Amino acid sequence: MSSIRILVTGAKGRMGQAVIRATESDPDTVVGAAIDMGDSLDEALAKCDAVIDFTSHHFSNELVAACVKHKKALVMGTTGHTDEERNTIREAAKTIPVVFAANFSVGVNTLFWLTRQAARILGEPFDLEVIEMHHRMKTDSPSGTARRLVEILCEESGVSYDKDTRHGRFGDVGARTKKEIGVHALRGGDVVGDHTVVFANIGERVELTHKASSRDTFAGGSVRAAKWLSDKSAGIYDMQDVLGLK
Repeated sequence: MSSIRILVTGAKGRMGQAVIRATESDPDTVVGAAIDMGDSLDEALAKCDAVIDFTSHHFSNELVAACVKHKKALVMGTTGHTDEERNTIREAAKTIPVVFAANFSVGVNTLFWLTRQAARILGEPFDLEVIEMHHRMKTDSPSGTARRLVEILCEESGVSYDKDTRHGRFGDVGARTKKEIGVHALRGGDVVGDHTVVFANIGERVELTHKASSRDTFAGGSVRAAKWLSDKSAGIYDMQDVLGLK
């Protein structure tokens, strides 16, 4: 089988460089093109089979439209999308195969699975909180991973992300309601990504934590996703599909 040619966007950035290293170290993939701001997207897509993107959600609509135009598989690792941008990605997945995931780490996707199981087992008596920390340069909040963790908790608890999520607390906000899920974003230093889900009851507390110390774990997962997409039909998938956790 010939190597899968990967287009790496944001090639000059830290994640772009990590994806290039992961692609070059995998015997089944090669870097078909690597682009950054100012480079021709159409020319690069013509040389590739799949795209891995960890850039900015402001670039997503342009990238998605180009992938549909050239019929290229897309691995979308960028976070911070608006609802409109998310809908654009879902619409594109009717034409091309897309892996759209909040996090490409095998460990984090295990955390997603464990969070769902814990929510089912522990149930209503436990208060739910999510804490995340990232480096000082991260621009969106909460992280895509934290948002996905909260979405899982909402799904299992039967509450609304929009209505019942509390992004930090300040002032005389009153006692915690039974429905609310707290989300807290810390920023500082060079932290790659820490996520903790807290299940707190009277007399006991359960915490599930994942800490990433290298971007290479996300990059390796994205290359794995691009390989997995090579024989997939149009549709929207996530890393749970890639890892066979569903």
